[in-house]
Amino acid sequence: MLAVCCGCATPGGGDGGRAPGPPTGVSAEAGSATSVHVMWNALSGVSAYEVYRGTVKVDDVPASAHMLDITRLTPATAYVFTVRARDDEGRLGPPSREVRATTPAAVAADHSAPTAPGGVTGRAAGSRAVQLSWTAATDDRKVVSYDILQGGVKIHGVGGAQTATVVTGLRPGTRYSFTVRARDAADNLSPAGAAVRLTTAPGDDGGRDTAPADFRVTTHRADGAYYIDLAWVPPRVDGVVTEYQIQLDGQPATSLVWGGTPPRDEATHSFYAGREAGAGHRVRLRARLPDGTWGAFSAERAVTTGVQP
Repeated sequence: MLAVCCGCATPGGGDGGRAPGPPTGVSAEAGSATSVHVMWNALSGVSAYEVYRGTVKVDDVPASAHMLDITRLTPATAYVFTVRARDDEGRLGPPSREVRATTPAAVAADHSAPTAPGGVTGRAAGSRAVQLSWTAATDDRKVVSYDILQGGVKIHGVGGAQTATVVTGLRPGTRYSFTVRARDAADNLSPAGAAVRLTTAPGDDGGRDTAPADFRVTTHRADGAYYIDLAWVPPRVDGVVTEYQIQLDGQPATSLVWGGTPPRDEATHSFYAGREAGAGHRVRLRARLPDGTWGAFSAERAVTTGVQP
């Protein structure tokens, strides 16, 4: 399901007398045989999040965070998680959609930690994001997940098959230190890989690698009117992108919010452009990232109603 809003307020944020909306982009992935890493997209206007396992509340998370490691779980067990937002007035919003994760089976007498991830490298992706990559760690059984640490504090987790990530929500012109650790099913943690020190670019370009890619614009005519057709590849960031802003002729025109499962490989959208043939327009769009900030704009494309490129 796709909602189209013109001049929408921030989705899910507090609105004076209304409770927050449900958090979007919720995902869950096993971190070990006894833990699951839950993430969601940040909302504005909230004071905290509540994370539930089934119908049981497991923890409160401050508004500054949008992830939680849920521990003391049972190996080889399927779990269901939801997240709710709470505003400064104590109003609790509805639950997010349910997400599921299954912990792997426990491994008896496993006291051997994985090796440290090797070849850790990174680069600044503009002023508010960095891209990290590393060589896979090894384990006598299996690497289940990786912890991403910033200044020694865990800020993210990814699955054991993943060896790269994009960290967003950073400050322009700021120096950061990142490390990566591997984790196996028995929760044995590797030593941290070599620290990567990166400085984000000055200014605020939104983070170049957070822009939608391969942005294409065409038009079609239906029922006597012209429509602008958009297609793009969502930005490759950890987490789920559920909202986009379309800018038409230099001004915000439309917000798109996916209520179901957002596309990951290619997204498309069409919107009304009037009945006049030969009308020229400039179009670009940007994504709201999982940390609640806007990413960089796509390349701007020119289109003329009734004329195909």
